[in-house]
Amino acid sequence: MSTTLRDPREIIREEPMMHSPILWALRAGPLTVPEIAEHIGEPANEVLFWVMGMRRYGHLVEVEDPTDEGYFRYASVHQEATS
Repeated sequence: MSTTLRDPREIIREEPMMHSPILWALRAGPLTVPEIAEHIGEPANEVLFWVMGMRRYGHLVEVEDPTDEGYFRYASVHQEATS
């Protein structure tokens, strides 16, 4: 695994392609950014960019208070509407 961080512009450009894998990971319920990263096999620092973009544009919502580690859990807006 490379320790070189990618240019944030490159990561952000990939957001539209990452919607499906992230939403698929969330199908069973809300997850934190590190949990999403583990499910989709991508670095947590990159997943954070994608989750924040999806949150900003209304695809995801924060659903609970932070975990003991300080992470928020995120869920699909469609999943929240059906709950």
